[in-house]
Amino acid sequence: MILDFTRALKAARGEAPENRPALVGADGARFELPDAVYDVLRQVAEALSNGMGVTVAPMNAMLTTQEAAEFLGISRPTLVRILERGELPMEKPGRHRFVRLADLVEYQNRQRERTAAALDDMIGDGEEDLLYTATDGPPPATR
Repeated sequence: MILDFTRALKAARGEAPENRPALVGADGARFELPDAVYDVLRQVAEALSNGMGVTVAPMNAMLTTQEAAEFLGISRPTLVRILERGELPMEKPGRHRFVRLADLVEYQNRQRERTAAALDDMIGDGEEDLLYTATDGPPPATR
C-alpha cells in the first residue's frame, strides 16, 4: 500500500517509478527482489528451460557422501579418500559421513585455483623451453 502511494506520488510529479525485479502473483501482487536473488532465479530459469536439473539448497546443508561426490563430479570412493586424507571437512555422527555444502563449494574453488595455477605453470615452462610462443592473435597461416 505504501509502495503504491509512493509510486503514485512519483507519477504525479512526472517521475517514472524505479523498475525493480519482482515476482508477480496471479492476483497481481508484486514482491520486489534484490538483484542477487533475481540473478539466481534467472540462472535457474535458464537452466530449467535448457532441460537441466537444478537444486537449491542452503549453504549449511549437510550432504551424504554420494550427494557430495555428485556435486563435485567424482566417484563416491574418490570423495571418501579425500575425506579420509582430511582435505575436506566432514561430520561423522555415527557410521555415515556428511559434508557441508559450503565446505564443498570452498573445496571446489580451491581445486579450480590449483588447476589454473598448474596450467599457468605448464604454459610458462613450455615458453621457457621454447616449445611454443604465446601470441595475442591466431597462429600464422602455413602453406
